Amino acid sequence: MTIPNLITTLRIILTPIFIIYLLNRQFGAALIMFIACGVSDGLDGFLARVLRQKSILGAYLDPIADKLILVSTYVVLSFMGSIPIWLAVTVLSRDVLISLGVIVIVIYRMDIQIRPSFVSKITTCLQFITVISVLAAEYADISESILVWLFPMTAVATITSGLHYIHAWFKMMGEGSGE
Repeated sequence: MTIPNLITTLRIILTPIFIIYLLNRQFGAALIMFIACGVSDGLDGFLARVLRQKSILGAYLDPIADKLILVSTYVVLSFMGSIPIWLAVTVLSRDVLISLGVIVIVIYRMDIQIRPSFVSKITTCLQFITVISVLAAEYADISESILVWLFPMTAVATITSGLHYIHAWFKMMGEGSGE
């Protein structure tokens, strides 16, 4: 197993521990762990490129790790009242949509290259920043007005990313080509 894949696997393993910290309202530990997961998300991709250790497994594992931690975090934080439910539903819906799209492509036995788009990278970054801001608000003086802007920005990026993937899939599947 490559170093980047080990880092990604560690992020998957840490997700339930992070969620337990959240549920127990241990926001300091949760914040540190979430930041570590965010840093590891960038680190595994960087190391894969620098060490020339890109792999098919890593192409699948990395987005799975992101979806696992982000979706579970948004769901838990929405039930705790820390983020709006509509934002959690938006994040969850996009990730379910992406997963279903990949399943359809696999069922049709089409070649698929798992590569996040630029819009998707921005979306993931905003989703991480939103969670960090919410968790840090327990310890730092983060103005409510920041979150008032951050929540809709994250939602718009998430919806835009979902629409971008839908467009790409329709194009890939030959939609509108008369085939």
